[in-house]
This record gives sequence, C-alpha cells and structure tokens, in this order.
Amino acid sequence: MTRYVDKADEAVVCTGLVYAFGETNAVDGLDLTVAEGEVFGLLGPNGAGKTTAIRCMTTLLPVPAGLVRVFGHDAAKDAMAVRRLLGYVPQQLSADAGLTGRENVALFARVFDVPRRERAERVGQALWAVDLTDAADRLAGTYSGGMVRRLELAQALVSAPRLLILDEPTIGLDPIARTSVWEHINAVRAATGMTVLVTTHYMDEADQYCDRVGLMHRGRIRALGTPVQLRQGLGERRGAKA
Repeated sequence: MTRYVDKADEAVVCTGLVYAFGETNAVDGLDLTVAEGEVFGLLGPNGAGKTTAIRCMTTLLPVPAGLVRVFGHDAAKDAMAVRRLLGYVPQQLSADAGLTGRENVALFARVFDVPRRERAERVGQALWAVDLTDAADRLAGTYSGGMVRRLELAQALVSAPRLLILDEPTIGLDPIARTSVWEHINAVRAATGMTVLVTTHYMDEADQYCDRVGLMHRGRIRALGTPVQLRQGLGERRGAKA
C-alpha cells in the first residue's frame, strides 16, 4: 500500500472523505487540497456538504472513511494536534451575550490553552486586530451583528492559529458589515501568513477575496479553480447550451 506523504506547502488535505447521516452521504468521497497561506472558498447551496466537511477538518465530527490531514496531522488519529493549529468561526453565533467582549475572548484563550502569562496580551491583540478595543468591556449583547462576527473572529484568532476556518462568516450581515469582517480577516492574514478556509453562499465574496474556489454539490467538489477560471468555465457552458 502506498503511504501518503503531505507536501510541505499543504495546509489541508482531504482524500476520499465520506460522512453519512443515516443512508445519506452528506460528504461523498471529497478530495480537496488547500495550500498553505491561501484563502480557499467552498461555495455551494445548503445541503452541499460544506459544513459537514469542515466539521471533520476541525475534529468536531469523526472521520469514518477517507483521510483528513491538517499540516500533516491526521484528524482521526491526532485530533489534539490539529485543534492546536486552527481557529474556527462556526455558522451559529458562539459569543456569550452575558459576557463582555474581553471576557468572551479570554474564555477562548483558556479553552485553547494559551499560556496564562500571555493571555491578557493575546486577548488585547485579538481585540485590537478586529477593531473592538473601545468596545471590549461592553456586554456582547449590546453589539451589532457585524461586531458580534468580529468578536467571534477575535475568539478564533486569540490562539494565533495557522489555519482559520470560517463557516458562512458574513451570512445575514449587511454589505458594509460584510466588507468590514473581510477587511479584518485580510489584515490578520497579511500580518501572519495564516491560511484561511471559508464557506460562503456569496459568489461575489468568493470572487473578491478567495485565491481559489471549490464549487461543492452533493458532497463533492464539482469545479475547482481561481474565481476567474470558474467564471470563464461557467460562461463557456452557458454559451454551449445557447
């Protein structure tokens, strides 16, 4: 049997990933590679398998069949090592409205085992990175939707992850708030070289912010390339149908 060896520049590798709910394969033989340092977008309709796939990558779901590796670590066999390398912003709101912004980020610093002597500084840095320093000591319940999303981004960044995974990070936000969230993501990425994997419904968002995009449908990648390549491919298909 051939042993798989990750390349040095691969942040995420999925090979033949399958995940089923009952008799339905939500993820159906997914093959995907995300290069270190890139912004990779998973685009697709509800039910395409995007969220299930990234939950396997983040070790929130087991890997029953296939292979998932994050910076060379097997998500099934070395889950703790994988968790130490990533930050995750889920689709559902995760900030506690009864805590201040600073308390929310400090809680994640403890969860992600940031050393005690570094916590206060790292919490402050994460809040500064998303422009929430002035609002840090207000209750999160008083934040706007865009501020809550930025707070959740700070929670994910406090552990200084090599890989940031975002599941529909701007869903439900107005265009100005969406732009603000992405400006902060790009600023952190530029400063750290962090890899970003994002799921989105917004083609314009993928077009503007992603280096490569995978179009996912029924648990598999159906098209893959740069936004320009995908637009050209879709245009050729429409022309052929006409």
